[in-house]
Amino acid sequence: MPAAFQDPVFRAPTPDELRSLARRLGEAPPVVIAFEADAGGTEPAPCLVAAQRLEVVQGQVLRYWSGDLAPGRRFAPWVGPPGR
Repeated sequence: MPAAFQDPVFRAPTPDELRSLARRLGEAPPVVIAFEADAGGTEPAPCLVAAQRLEVVQGQVLRYWSGDLAPGRRFAPWVGPPGR
């Protein structure tokens, strides 16, 4: 997976991708997420994420500090108050 990407388009993993992951990991992972994304090249980059579990958290993620955090909003992990 590229270190930086944008505009992911999610899709189901292909059977070949699932077999390849199982071969490399020694077993089929419980969760596989597949997507194509713009990584700066001429074509979208295919990306796979294998995980033990997945948790979907709905809401708005702020990438900047705001003293007024309304319900349903949270800060990105790197965001903190000024002077932190």
